[in-house]
Amino acid sequence: MVLGVTAWTLVVVAAILVGLAKTALPGSGILPVALLAGVLPAKASTGVVLLMLIVGDVAAITVYRRDADFGALKRLLPAVLVGVAAGGGYLSFASDLATKRTIGGILLAMVTWTVVRRRLSRRPNPHHGDESTIHPVRRWFYGSLAGFTTMVANAGGPVTSIYMLSAGFDVVRFLGTTAWFYFAVNLIKVPVAIAVGSVGWQTLTTAGLMAPVILLSALVGVRLARIMPQRVFNPLVLGFSALAAAWLLV
Repeated sequence: MVLGVTAWTLVVVAAILVGLAKTALPGSGILPVALLAGVLPAKASTGVVLLMLIVGDVAAITVYRRDADFGALKRLLPAVLVGVAAGGGYLSFASDLATKRTIGGILLAMVTWTVVRRRLSRRPNPHHGDESTIHPVRRWFYGSLAGFTTMVANAGGPVTSIYMLSAGFDVVRFLGTTAWFYFAVNLIKVPVAIAVGSVGWQTLTTAGLMAPVILLSALVGVRLARIMPQRVFNPLVLGFSALAAAWLLV
């Protein structure tokens, strides 16, 4: 896989965005997906993104290892596994365009509903950061959709971001929980990616070269997250989720 200067520049930018997405700006992980899809072959793009995300996951769980809500992760995992399996089946017959637009439409509807609900309700979040109080049906919906979207398009970040917002997580707990969540999910996806040929020596080499860039930007993201107020964090999450939906629908 031979890349020109422009392509390598965009790969570096994507690596920077991955580091920031994992430690400060959840939901923005769709941006490196979009960048790499434009400069790499389809399978290689998927594989490089997956490996780069895992590097970012390692950085994030190292920083936020004590901040995750592991109870929430255990409650979400069964639904996520069902979603991953469904995504694998969907990929066997659906076209890339149909997949992108399906996920984009669902994601846009979720963002719209979240914004409208927040505008109309003057009451505080009923969950107050306690994810265990969320109705099981709602948890299964979000969990299975997260597994499905991450399997078919590496686009599960916005789904879990909206779910964590609805649970009322503060910034650090939000980042810690999503870090561990996607570290586990992305590792589960690796054998599938190897089997379909999207992960190999070339993609591993490209991702490996970008590892220092990802780790450095992740450190910058950590400093940003520690000073970011909740009133800024929440709109950013919704904004990046809306951007992801728009990109998938185009």
